[in-house]
Amino acid sequence: MNDRNGGSGFAIGLVVGAVLGLAIGFLFAPKSGEETRQMLKEKAEMARERAGEAAKKVRETATEVTKKARAKIS
Repeated sequence: MNDRNGGSGFAIGLVVGAVLGLAIGFLFAPKSGEETRQMLKEKAEMARERAGEAAKKVRETATEVTKKARAKIS
């Protein structure tokens, strides 16, 4: 085996496996198609909101770090 990838291949495989498992779980869930689509829509909206909140925190942290760096340089 080639160990040069530093475990990134394992991480990618883990993520792909989790996504596939989730998709198969939704397909075989005992819910109607309409219920499943509604649930997926709600989950996607929640994920989008969380991503937006995370992006906002990253921007705030970056702004804070930039201000501190500029203060140290001055």
